[in-house]
Amino acid sequence: MATNPLKADAFDLENKITEWKNFLAQRTAISSQDIDELEDHLRGQIEHLGNSGLDDDEAFLIAVKQVGDIESVSREYAEVHSGRLWRNLVIAPQGADASWFNLELAVVLLLAVCASIAFKLPAAFGVVFEDPSTPIYAHNLPLFCLPFLALYFVWKRQLGKQGLLVMAGIVTVLALAMNGFPFEPQGSTEILAMLHLPIVMWFAVGVMYSGDWWRTQSRRMDFIRFSGEFVIYYVLMALGGGVLTAFTIGMFSFIGFDVEWFAQEWILPAGAMGAIIVAGWLVESKQAAIENMAPVLTRVFTPLFTLLLVAFLFTMLATGKGFDVQRDVLIGLDLLLILVLGLVLYAVSSRDPGEPVGYFDVLLLALVVSALLVDVLALIAIAGRIFDMGYTPNRVAALGENLILLLSLSGYSWHYVRFLRHETGFNANERWQTNYIPVYAIWAAIVVFAFPPLFGFA
Repeated sequence: MATNPLKADAFDLENKITEWKNFLAQRTAISSQDIDELEDHLRGQIEHLGNSGLDDDEAFLIAVKQVGDIESVSREYAEVHSGRLWRNLVIAPQGADASWFNLELAVVLLLAVCASIAFKLPAAFGVVFEDPSTPIYAHNLPLFCLPFLALYFVWKRQLGKQGLLVMAGIVTVLALAMNGFPFEPQGSTEILAMLHLPIVMWFAVGVMYSGDWWRTQSRRMDFIRFSGEFVIYYVLMALGGGVLTAFTIGMFSFIGFDVEWFAQEWILPAGAMGAIIVAGWLVESKQAAIENMAPVLTRVFTPLFTLLLVAFLFTMLATGKGFDVQRDVLIGLDLLLILVLGLVLYAVSSRDPGEPVGYFDVLLLALVVSALLVDVLALIAIAGRIFDMGYTPNRVAALGENLILLLSLSGYSWHYVRFLRHETGFNANERWQTNYIPVYAIWAAIVVFAFPPLFGFA
Protein backbone atom coordinates (compact mmCIF):
# COMPACT_ATOMS: atom_id res chain seq x y z
CA MET A 1 0.00 0.00 0.00
CA ALA A 2 1.31 3.43 -0.86
CA THR A 3 1.82 5.97 1.88
CA ASN A 4 -0.39 9.03 2.11
CA PRO A 5 0.93 11.36 -0.63
CA LEU A 6 0.24 14.40 1.52
CA LYS A 7 2.59 13.14 4.23
CA ALA A 8 5.32 11.23 2.48
CA ASP A 9 7.96 13.41 0.81
CA ALA A 10 5.77 16.35 1.74
CA PHE A 11 8.39 18.96 0.93
CA ASP A 12 8.93 17.82 -2.66
CA LEU A 13 5.22 17.37 -3.27
CA GLU A 14 4.46 20.79 -1.83
CA ASN A 15 7.04 22.34 -4.16
CA LYS A 16 5.43 20.69 -7.18
CA ILE A 17 1.99 21.91 -6.13
CA THR A 18 3.41 25.41 -5.63
CA GLU A 19 4.89 25.39 -9.15
CA TRP A 20 1.53 24.29 -10.52
CA LYS A 21 -0.24 27.11 -8.64
CA ASN A 22 2.27 29.67 -9.94
CA PHE A 23 1.56 28.51 -13.47
CA LEU A 24 -2.16 28.99 -12.97
CA ALA A 25 -1.57 32.41 -11.39
CA GLN A 26 -0.13 33.63 -14.70
CA ARG A 27 -3.59 33.29 -16.24
CA THR A 28 -5.32 36.60 -15.53
CA ALA A 29 -8.77 35.02 -15.70
CA ILE A 30 -8.09 32.95 -12.59
CA SER A 31 -8.13 34.64 -9.17
CA SER A 32 -6.19 33.49 -6.11
CA GLN A 33 -9.41 32.21 -4.50
CA ASP A 34 -10.18 30.13 -7.58
CA ILE A 35 -6.64 28.73 -7.54
CA ASP A 36 -7.17 27.72 -3.91
CA GLU A 37 -10.29 25.80 -4.91
CA LEU A 38 -8.44 24.05 -7.74
CA GLU A 39 -5.64 23.20 -5.31
CA ASP A 40 -8.17 21.60 -2.97
CA HIS A 41 -9.51 19.60 -5.92
CA LEU A 42 -5.96 18.58 -6.92
CA ARG A 43 -5.06 17.45 -3.41
CA GLY A 44 -8.19 15.36 -3.23
CA GLN A 45 -7.27 13.63 -6.50
CA ILE A 46 -3.70 13.02 -5.29
CA GLU A 47 -4.92 11.49 -2.04
CA HIS A 48 -7.43 9.28 -3.87
CA LEU A 49 -4.81 8.07 -6.35
CA GLY A 50 -2.31 7.50 -3.55
CA ASN A 51 -4.79 5.35 -1.68
CA SER A 52 -5.19 3.35 -4.89
CA GLY A 53 -1.51 2.36 -4.78
CA LEU A 54 0.25 5.01 -6.85
CA ASP A 55 3.45 6.73 -5.76
CA ASP A 56 3.58 10.46 -5.11
CA ASP A 57 5.03 11.43 -8.48
CA GLU A 58 2.60 9.22 -10.39
CA ALA A 59 -0.41 10.48 -8.44
CA PHE A 60 0.65 14.10 -8.95
CA LEU A 61 1.09 13.75 -12.72
CA ILE A 62 -2.26 12.01 -13.19
CA ALA A 63 -4.07 14.44 -10.89
CA VAL A 64 -2.67 17.43 -12.79
CA LYS A 65 -3.94 15.89 -16.03
CA GLN A 66 -7.38 15.39 -14.49
CA VAL A 67 -7.70 19.03 -13.41
CA GLY A 68 -5.72 20.37 -16.34
CA ASP A 69 -8.76 21.27 -18.44
CA ILE A 70 -9.20 24.75 -17.03
CA GLU A 71 -12.31 25.53 -19.04
CA SER A 72 -14.29 22.52 -17.85
CA VAL A 73 -13.10 22.81 -14.27
CA SER A 74 -13.89 26.52 -14.19
CA ARG A 75 -17.36 25.85 -15.54
CA GLU A 76 -17.94 23.25 -12.82
CA TYR A 77 -16.86 25.64 -10.10
CA ALA A 78 -18.84 28.47 -11.63
CA GLU A 79 -22.04 26.45 -11.47
CA VAL A 80 -21.45 25.76 -7.76
CA HIS A 81 -20.14 29.21 -6.82
CA SER A 82 -22.18 31.54 -8.98
CA GLY A 83 -21.35 35.19 -9.05
CA ARG A 84 -17.63 34.58 -8.75
CA LEU A 85 -15.17 35.83 -11.35
CA TRP A 86 -15.11 32.57 -13.29
CA ARG A 87 -18.84 32.69 -13.81
CA ASN A 88 -18.51 36.15 -15.32
CA LEU A 89 -15.68 35.03 -17.60
CA VAL A 90 -16.94 31.61 -18.62
CA ILE A 91 -20.75 31.60 -18.44
CA ALA A 92 -22.04 35.16 -18.20
CA PRO A 93 -22.94 36.77 -21.52
CA GLN A 94 -21.15 39.78 -22.94
CA GLY A 95 -22.05 43.10 -21.37
CA ALA A 96 -23.68 41.55 -18.32
CA ASP A 97 -21.21 42.98 -15.79
CA ALA A 98 -22.74 46.45 -15.44
CA SER A 99 -26.33 45.28 -15.03
CA TRP A 100 -25.22 42.54 -12.63
CA PHE A 101 -23.41 45.12 -10.53
CA ASN A 102 -26.45 47.40 -10.47
CA LEU A 103 -28.74 44.53 -9.55
CA GLU A 104 -26.39 43.37 -6.81
CA LEU A 105 -26.06 46.87 -5.37
CA ALA A 106 -29.85 47.22 -5.36
CA VAL A 107 -30.19 43.91 -3.49
CA VAL A 108 -27.56 44.97 -0.95
CA LEU A 109 -29.23 48.33 -0.30
CA LEU A 110 -32.65 46.67 0.01
CA LEU A 111 -31.32 44.18 2.57
CA ALA A 112 -29.56 46.99 4.46
CA VAL A 113 -32.82 48.94 4.65
CA CYS A 114 -34.64 45.79 5.81
CA ALA A 115 -32.08 45.28 8.59
CA SER A 116 -32.53 48.89 9.71
CA ILE A 117 -36.33 48.56 9.69
CA ALA A 118 -36.15 45.26 11.59
CA PHE A 119 -34.08 46.94 14.28
CA LYS A 120 -36.54 49.83 14.67
CA LEU A 121 -39.64 47.62 14.53
CA PRO A 122 -39.82 46.86 18.29
CA ALA A 123 -39.57 50.59 19.03
CA ALA A 124 -42.76 51.10 17.01
CA PHE A 125 -44.53 48.99 19.66
CA GLY A 126 -43.10 50.96 22.56
CA VAL A 127 -40.03 48.86 23.32
CA VAL A 128 -37.16 50.97 24.68
CA PHE A 129 -33.61 49.90 23.83
CA GLU A 130 -32.20 50.48 27.34
CA ASP A 131 -35.18 49.06 29.27
CA PRO A 132 -34.03 45.90 31.14
CA SER A 133 -37.64 44.87 31.80
CA THR A 134 -38.20 44.28 28.06
CA PRO A 135 -34.80 43.05 26.83
CA ILE A 136 -35.92 42.38 23.26
CA TYR A 137 -33.00 44.28 21.79
CA ALA A 138 -30.46 42.68 24.11
CA HIS A 139 -31.76 39.17 23.37
CA ASN A 140 -32.04 39.57 19.61
CA LEU A 141 -29.37 42.05 18.50
CA PRO A 142 -27.57 39.69 16.04
CA LEU A 143 -30.94 38.52 14.69
CA PHE A 144 -31.78 42.02 13.50
CA CYS A 145 -28.88 42.17 11.03
CA LEU A 146 -26.95 38.91 10.44
CA PRO A 147 -29.88 37.03 8.84
CA PHE A 148 -30.00 39.72 6.14
CA LEU A 149 -26.27 39.31 5.50
CA ALA A 150 -26.87 35.57 5.21
CA LEU A 151 -29.72 36.23 2.77
CA TYR A 152 -27.34 38.25 0.62
CA PHE A 153 -25.11 35.19 0.29
CA VAL A 154 -28.11 32.92 -0.29
CA TRP A 155 -28.92 35.15 -3.26
CA LYS A 156 -25.30 35.63 -4.34
CA ARG A 157 -24.47 31.90 -4.27
CA GLN A 158 -27.87 30.98 -5.71
CA LEU A 159 -28.71 28.59 -2.87
CA GLY A 160 -32.38 29.00 -3.71
CA LYS A 161 -35.29 27.73 -1.66
CA GLN A 162 -33.11 25.40 0.38
CA GLY A 163 -30.94 28.28 1.56
CA LEU A 164 -33.97 30.36 2.50
CA LEU A 165 -35.55 27.50 4.45
CA VAL A 166 -32.34 26.69 6.30
CA MET A 167 -31.82 30.32 7.33
CA ALA A 168 -35.46 30.71 8.32
CA GLY A 169 -35.21 27.59 10.47
CA ILE A 170 -32.00 28.73 12.19
CA VAL A 171 -33.35 32.21 12.94
CA THR A 172 -36.67 30.83 14.19
CA VAL A 173 -35.04 28.35 16.58
CA LEU A 174 -32.64 30.98 17.94
CA ALA A 175 -35.42 33.56 18.34
CA LEU A 176 -37.66 31.08 20.16
CA ALA A 177 -34.86 30.16 22.56
CA MET A 178 -33.74 33.71 23.29
CA ASN A 179 -37.27 35.05 23.75
CA GLY A 180 -38.97 31.96 25.18
CA PHE A 181 -36.56 30.98 27.95
CA PRO A 182 -37.61 32.37 31.37
CA PHE A 183 -34.28 34.01 32.10
CA GLU A 184 -33.70 35.66 35.44
CA PRO A 185 -33.28 39.36 34.56
CA GLN A 186 -29.59 40.14 34.02
CA GLY A 187 -28.70 36.66 35.24
CA SER A 188 -25.60 34.71 34.26
CA THR A 189 -27.27 32.35 31.79
CA GLU A 190 -29.01 35.27 30.08
CA ILE A 191 -25.76 37.18 29.64
CA LEU A 192 -23.90 34.07 28.47
CA ALA A 193 -26.61 33.31 25.90
CA MET A 194 -26.47 36.88 24.59
CA LEU A 195 -22.67 36.73 24.29
CA HIS A 196 -22.69 33.42 22.41
CA LEU A 197 -25.64 34.08 20.09
CA PRO A 198 -23.53 36.12 17.60
CA ILE A 199 -21.08 33.20 17.26
CA VAL A 200 -23.87 30.80 16.29
CA MET A 201 -25.31 33.29 13.81
CA TRP A 202 -21.92 34.10 12.30
CA PHE A 203 -21.30 30.41 11.65
CA ALA A 204 -24.68 30.27 9.90
CA VAL A 205 -23.55 33.20 7.76
CA GLY A 206 -20.39 31.24 6.99
CA VAL A 207 -22.35 28.22 5.80
CA MET A 208 -24.28 30.45 3.39
CA TYR A 209 -21.08 32.26 2.35
CA SER A 210 -19.36 29.00 1.41
CA GLY A 211 -21.96 28.28 -1.25
CA ASP A 212 -21.39 24.54 -0.88
CA TRP A 213 -22.79 24.01 2.63
CA TRP A 214 -19.36 24.08 4.29
CA ARG A 215 -18.00 21.09 2.38
CA THR A 216 -14.62 22.23 1.02
CA GLN A 217 -11.56 23.43 2.89
CA SER A 218 -10.88 26.26 0.44
CA ARG A 219 -14.32 27.80 0.94
CA ARG A 220 -13.97 27.57 4.72
CA MET A 221 -10.61 29.32 4.44
CA ASP A 222 -12.24 31.97 2.25
CA PHE A 223 -14.76 32.64 5.02
CA ILE A 224 -11.98 33.11 7.57
CA ARG A 225 -10.40 35.69 5.26
CA PHE A 226 -13.80 37.27 4.75
CA SER A 227 -14.33 37.51 8.52
CA GLY A 228 -11.05 39.33 9.12
CA GLU A 229 -11.59 41.73 6.25
CA PHE A 230 -15.22 42.27 7.28
CA VAL A 231 -14.13 43.45 10.74
CA ILE A 232 -11.75 45.99 9.20
CA TYR A 233 -14.35 47.31 6.78
CA TYR A 234 -17.02 47.56 9.47
CA VAL A 235 -14.73 49.39 11.90
CA LEU A 236 -13.73 51.85 9.17
CA MET A 237 -17.39 52.41 8.28
CA ALA A 238 -18.28 52.87 11.96
CA LEU A 239 -15.53 55.45 12.40
CA GLY A 240 -16.64 57.27 9.28
CA GLY A 241 -20.27 57.11 10.36
CA GLY A 242 -19.38 58.52 13.77
CA VAL A 243 -17.55 61.46 12.22
CA LEU A 244 -20.44 62.09 9.81
CA THR A 245 -22.97 62.01 12.67
CA ALA A 246 -20.90 64.42 14.76
CA PHE A 247 -20.70 66.87 11.86
CA THR A 248 -24.44 66.50 11.22
CA ILE A 249 -25.27 67.40 14.83
CA GLY A 250 -22.79 70.26 14.81
CA MET A 251 -23.86 71.78 11.51
CA PHE A 252 -27.56 71.83 12.41
CA SER A 253 -26.78 73.27 15.85
CA PHE A 254 -25.19 76.25 14.09
CA ILE A 255 -28.62 77.24 12.77
CA GLY A 256 -30.52 76.47 15.96
CA PHE A 257 -31.80 72.94 15.27
CA ASP A 258 -31.25 70.13 17.78
CA VAL A 259 -30.96 66.93 15.75
CA GLU A 260 -29.02 64.94 18.34
CA TRP A 261 -32.15 62.97 19.26
CA PHE A 262 -32.63 62.01 15.61
CA ALA A 263 -29.01 60.90 15.31
CA GLN A 264 -29.27 58.78 18.45
CA GLU A 265 -32.67 57.30 17.68
CA TRP A 266 -32.31 56.72 13.93
CA ILE A 267 -29.01 57.49 12.22
CA LEU A 268 -26.68 55.56 14.53
CA PRO A 269 -28.75 52.39 15.15
CA ALA A 270 -30.11 52.13 11.61
CA GLY A 271 -26.67 52.84 10.16
CA ALA A 272 -25.04 50.24 12.39
CA MET A 273 -27.47 47.55 11.22
CA GLY A 274 -27.34 48.46 7.53
CA ALA A 275 -23.56 48.72 7.57
CA ILE A 276 -23.35 44.99 8.39
CA ILE A 277 -24.74 44.11 4.97
CA VAL A 278 -22.86 46.86 3.13
CA ALA A 279 -19.55 45.82 4.74
CA GLY A 280 -20.14 42.21 3.67
CA TRP A 281 -20.83 43.33 0.12
CA LEU A 282 -17.72 45.53 0.06
CA VAL A 283 -15.50 42.66 1.16
CA GLU A 284 -17.09 40.38 -1.43
CA SER A 285 -16.82 42.91 -4.27
CA LYS A 286 -13.72 44.95 -3.47
CA GLN A 287 -11.35 42.38 -2.06
CA ALA A 288 -8.25 43.61 -3.87
CA ALA A 289 -8.05 46.82 -1.84
CA ILE A 290 -8.52 45.34 1.61
CA GLU A 291 -6.37 42.25 1.01
CA ASN A 292 -3.34 44.54 1.13
CA MET A 293 -4.45 46.08 4.43
CA ALA A 294 -5.48 43.09 6.54
CA PRO A 295 -2.19 41.14 6.29
CA VAL A 296 -0.27 44.32 7.14
CA LEU A 297 -2.35 44.85 10.28
CA THR A 298 -1.82 41.20 11.21
CA ARG A 299 1.94 41.58 10.90
CA VAL A 300 1.87 44.79 12.95
CA PHE A 301 -0.19 43.45 15.85
CA THR A 302 1.24 39.92 16.04
CA PRO A 303 4.59 40.98 17.57
CA LEU A 304 2.81 43.46 19.86
CA PHE A 305 0.46 40.82 21.28
CA THR A 306 3.34 38.37 21.57
CA LEU A 307 5.25 40.94 23.62
CA LEU A 308 2.15 41.57 25.76
CA LEU A 309 1.64 37.88 26.57
CA VAL A 310 5.33 37.26 27.26
CA ALA A 311 5.48 40.28 29.59
CA PHE A 312 2.27 39.10 31.29
CA LEU A 313 3.66 35.61 31.86
CA PHE A 314 6.98 36.96 33.11
CA THR A 315 5.22 39.27 35.57
CA MET A 316 3.07 36.42 36.91
CA LEU A 317 6.08 34.17 37.39
CA ALA A 318 8.19 36.93 38.94
CA THR A 319 5.54 38.10 41.40
CA GLY A 320 3.81 34.78 42.04
CA LYS A 321 0.40 36.39 41.59
CA GLY A 322 -2.43 34.39 40.08
CA PHE A 323 -5.72 35.28 38.47
CA ASP A 324 -8.60 36.84 40.37
CA VAL A 325 -11.23 34.51 38.97
CA GLN A 326 -14.19 36.86 38.81
CA ARG A 327 -16.64 37.15 35.91
CA ASP A 328 -15.18 40.39 34.52
CA VAL A 329 -11.65 39.00 34.75
CA LEU A 330 -12.67 35.78 32.99
CA ILE A 331 -14.46 37.67 30.22
CA GLY A 332 -11.50 40.01 29.74
CA LEU A 333 -9.01 37.15 29.66
CA ASP A 334 -11.09 35.13 27.22
CA LEU A 335 -11.52 38.17 24.99
CA LEU A 336 -7.73 38.58 24.91
CA LEU A 337 -7.20 34.92 24.02
CA ILE A 338 -9.96 35.06 21.40
CA LEU A 339 -8.35 38.15 19.87
CA VAL A 340 -5.02 36.34 19.75
CA LEU A 341 -6.73 33.34 18.18
CA GLY A 342 -8.28 35.69 15.63
CA LEU A 343 -4.83 37.00 14.72
CA VAL A 344 -3.59 33.44 14.27
CA LEU A 345 -6.65 32.50 12.22
CA TYR A 346 -6.18 35.36 9.80
CA ALA A 347 -2.40 34.96 9.66
CA VAL A 348 -2.83 31.33 8.64
CA SER A 349 -5.54 32.10 6.10
CA SER A 350 -3.61 34.96 4.47
CA ARG A 351 -0.30 33.10 4.18
CA ASP A 352 0.76 31.58 0.88
CA PRO A 353 1.22 27.85 1.61
CA GLY A 354 4.03 27.73 -0.95
CA GLU A 355 6.22 30.29 0.83
CA PRO A 356 9.29 28.95 2.65
CA VAL A 357 9.60 29.14 6.42
CA GLY A 358 10.27 32.70 7.57
CA TYR A 359 10.72 34.78 10.71
CA PHE A 360 7.00 35.54 10.88
CA ASP A 361 6.24 31.82 11.21
CA VAL A 362 8.57 31.67 14.21
CA LEU A 363 6.87 34.76 15.65
CA LEU A 364 3.44 33.19 15.21
CA LEU A 365 4.60 30.06 16.99
CA ALA A 366 5.84 32.24 19.87
CA LEU A 367 2.44 33.96 19.98
CA VAL A 368 0.59 30.64 20.00
CA VAL A 369 2.80 29.13 22.70
CA SER A 370 2.49 32.26 24.88
CA ALA A 371 -1.30 32.19 24.53
CA LEU A 372 -1.27 28.47 25.29
CA LEU A 373 0.64 29.04 28.54
CA VAL A 374 -1.72 31.84 29.59
CA ASP A 375 -4.66 29.56 28.84
CA VAL A 376 -3.18 26.75 30.95
CA LEU A 377 -2.68 29.11 33.90
CA ALA A 378 -6.24 30.36 33.51
CA LEU A 379 -7.57 26.79 33.43
CA ILE A 380 -5.70 25.96 36.64
CA ALA A 381 -7.19 29.02 38.33
CA ILE A 382 -10.72 28.26 37.07
CA ALA A 383 -10.51 24.60 38.11
CA GLY A 384 -9.31 25.64 41.57
CA ARG A 385 -12.16 28.10 41.89
CA ILE A 386 -14.72 25.44 40.91
CA PHE A 387 -13.18 22.95 43.35
CA ASP A 388 -13.30 25.46 46.22
CA MET A 389 -16.61 27.21 45.57
CA GLY A 390 -18.62 24.96 43.27
CA TYR A 391 -20.13 25.30 39.82
CA THR A 392 -21.70 28.43 38.41
CA PRO A 393 -22.74 29.15 34.80
CA ASN A 394 -19.87 31.62 34.38
CA ARG A 395 -17.23 29.23 35.71
CA VAL A 396 -18.44 26.29 33.63
CA ALA A 397 -18.61 28.48 30.52
CA ALA A 398 -15.11 29.80 31.18
CA LEU A 399 -13.84 26.26 31.78
CA GLY A 400 -15.35 24.98 28.54
CA GLU A 401 -14.16 27.90 26.45
CA ASN A 402 -10.63 27.70 27.79
CA LEU A 403 -10.54 23.95 27.17
CA ILE A 404 -11.62 24.57 23.57
CA LEU A 405 -8.95 27.26 23.22
CA LEU A 406 -6.40 24.88 24.79
CA LEU A 407 -7.10 22.20 22.19
CA SER A 408 -7.11 24.73 19.35
CA LEU A 409 -3.84 26.38 20.38
CA SER A 410 -2.23 22.99 21.05
CA GLY A 411 -3.10 21.91 17.51
CA TYR A 412 -1.60 25.08 16.08
CA SER A 413 1.57 24.60 18.14
CA TRP A 414 1.95 21.00 17.00
CA HIS A 415 1.46 21.76 13.32
CA TYR A 416 3.64 24.88 13.41
CA VAL A 417 6.53 22.98 15.03
CA ARG A 418 6.26 20.27 12.38
CA PHE A 419 6.11 22.91 9.65
CA LEU A 420 9.17 24.75 10.98
CA ARG A 421 11.04 21.43 11.06
CA HIS A 422 10.00 20.73 7.44
CA GLU A 423 8.12 17.59 8.48
CA THR A 424 4.89 18.69 6.81
CA GLY A 425 3.54 21.38 4.54
CA PHE A 426 1.68 24.46 5.72
CA ASN A 427 -1.55 22.95 4.41
CA ALA A 428 -1.74 20.84 7.59
CA ASN A 429 -2.19 24.02 9.62
CA GLU A 430 -4.92 25.16 7.25
CA ARG A 431 -6.76 21.86 7.56
CA TRP A 432 -6.56 22.01 11.35
CA GLN A 433 -7.94 25.53 11.31
CA THR A 434 -10.86 24.92 8.97
CA ASN A 435 -11.83 21.59 10.55
CA TYR A 436 -11.90 23.12 14.04
CA ILE A 437 -14.20 26.06 13.26
CA PRO A 438 -17.45 24.08 13.83
CA VAL A 439 -16.25 23.29 17.38
CA TYR A 440 -16.57 26.97 18.31
CA ALA A 441 -20.07 27.12 16.86
CA ILE A 442 -21.16 23.90 18.59
CA TRP A 443 -19.94 25.17 21.96
CA ALA A 444 -21.68 28.51 21.45
CA ALA A 445 -24.91 26.66 20.61
CA ILE A 446 -24.55 24.59 23.80
CA VAL A 447 -24.23 27.77 25.87
CA VAL A 448 -27.27 29.32 24.17
CA PHE A 449 -29.58 26.29 24.27
CA ALA A 450 -28.35 24.00 27.08
CA PHE A 451 -26.91 26.26 29.76
CA PRO A 452 -30.14 28.13 30.62
CA PRO A 453 -32.22 25.03 31.49
CA LEU A 454 -29.22 23.23 33.05
CA PHE A 455 -28.66 26.08 35.49
CA GLY A 456 -32.31 26.89 36.07
CA PHE A 457 -32.17 30.08 33.95
CA ALA A 458 -30.24 31.70 36.82
